[in-house]
Amino acid sequence: MRVMNWKVKFARLCVGTILCVSIVPGRGFADDGTPSGETSPVKLDTPKPGLTEREQYLLDRVEQLERRVEELESKGGQPAAPAPSVSQPVTKDKANNSANPGVAVATAATGAPVNTISSSSLSNPVIGPQGQATEKGKSGGTATAKAPKEEPFAFADFTWLNGNSRTKDTPYATTFFTPEIRADVDYNYSFNHPADDTIGGSSEVFRSNELHVTQLGVGGDFHLDNVRARVMTQFGLYSQTTPRNDASPARGQWNLDNAYRYLSEAYGGYHFNALHGINVDAGIFMSYIGLFSYYQFDNWAYQPSYVSSNTPWFFTGLRVQIFPTAHLKIEPWLVNGWQSYGRFNNRPGVGAQILWRPNGWLSVLGNQYALGEEALGNPNRVRYHSDDSIEIKYFDKPGPGLDKMAFSLTGDIGCEHGGGVSCAGGSKKGPKQSFLGFMFYNRFWFDRDHFGLTVGGGKINNPGRYLVLLPPINGATAASGTSYFTENPGDVFKAWDMSGTFDWMPSQYITFRSEFDHRAANVPYFTGPGGITPTSCPTAPIVENICGSPGAFVPGFTPDLKKIENRINLSILVKF
Repeated sequence: MRVMNWKVKFARLCVGTILCVSIVPGRGFADDGTPSGETSPVKLDTPKPGLTEREQYLLDRVEQLERRVEELESKGGQPAAPAPSVSQPVTKDKANNSANPGVAVATAATGAPVNTISSSSLSNPVIGPQGQATEKGKSGGTATAKAPKEEPFAFADFTWLNGNSRTKDTPYATTFFTPEIRADVDYNYSFNHPADDTIGGSSEVFRSNELHVTQLGVGGDFHLDNVRARVMTQFGLYSQTTPRNDASPARGQWNLDNAYRYLSEAYGGYHFNALHGINVDAGIFMSYIGLFSYYQFDNWAYQPSYVSSNTPWFFTGLRVQIFPTAHLKIEPWLVNGWQSYGRFNNRPGVGAQILWRPNGWLSVLGNQYALGEEALGNPNRVRYHSDDSIEIKYFDKPGPGLDKMAFSLTGDIGCEHGGGVSCAGGSKKGPKQSFLGFMFYNRFWFDRDHFGLTVGGGKINNPGRYLVLLPPINGATAASGTSYFTENPGDVFKAWDMSGTFDWMPSQYITFRSEFDHRAANVPYFTGPGGITPTSCPTAPIVENICGSPGAFVPGFTPDLKKIENRINLSILVKF
């Protein structure tokens, strides 16, 4: 009997405990404006089959509590945010390529922007951190922190632009360093069949019927506490062909061409948190006169027209990038010379770039250069040049078929005066020494940008030939010149070209490219079947396929030059 009484008491205690627990939470939730002493009556539904009346009561009470929680959450606003996850930092390419390199990069842990450095594409302006630390790296309170200003050119996707990298992110970037790796491997076939496999008249294509590494670049952008730096190597053919087009190392000592030949970009600088960002950089940096990028991965075509191929790829000096708004960049330069490591004479060159992008489908670019004394050994000859481009994306409808169309139009005008030449000609100052040219390209994208087709071309008129690329006849360089192809005041030169380019882009990091180029000139200029390299040297031993000194006259030798060149380019272009 005692055992039975104990069991009855224990059962009553359990039922009472359950009832108390079910009632107390209901009173505790009455903190949203409902008096704590008031509770909503529980409507007792008819017990479901298999349930007692008390069990049905408890079930109804639980359902009421669930509805109450939902009401409180709706009155309290947004539900609590989930714990932040650590993700890869947003890199300079992620925020849209925009205007001479770089963008704010978000750190993985905090999401705070940090300073990035310029890339080589005509794109992301590097602007550095917008939110600054207030005390020894500790971020300031959100109540007093200023809202960050809009990143320059980050308001739209500009990866469609000619001369701009199409990569959208760099997954392995860190808050201190954004790595960059570039590879340009190509095969060129000239229908002129040069015996020495040498191609002239181009700053992008150099050998025929051979597979070559044109450019292997390893480097990237460093960024910390508003301090910035960028380095990019140039191994491969570029390390030989680019320096030979610069005559400035012939002035003075220390072999500037050897000192810099393996660097395409090398500069350091500082970012100022003013306006929408101000960058001050010094060293070797890209010029973008002629719109196309020095790196083929960024371009719509492999062989650009003469307006781009014959104008500077880089400058050595000082630049200041000023971003008054998120849509405008003003960039003055003070440089040693026109695509040169050193000065040609006694005066540096000055110039400026203005880039305006009012929206995501229009880009207007202007490059101006003046006052440089660019003729080696002739300090009285001064150069002026204006290069202006417009790019318009006039169709954009992502899909499996034709999904995007855009065009670029570039016009260049320039001249030299003094030192025996004049801009207009017909005067006692000397013959006309000028440059006039244009190029136009139209780009089509297909299947969500996995395929691309570009058609275009251009034309130049350059009396005096001061911007004509010298054919490497008998190893001739810009400094040596050659009597086989003179570049004297009054020498005429007109040329034109057209090309068709097809790209397959299975990934944002690689392009498989095939291209046909037709090039022509009004004088013999392109390498013919006989080649431009002497096979014998009656006056001296042949050293590195050069008879005597570079460009020297060789008795009994005549280079084979033609007015027309047709060729095919097959290339694999990589950028990480």
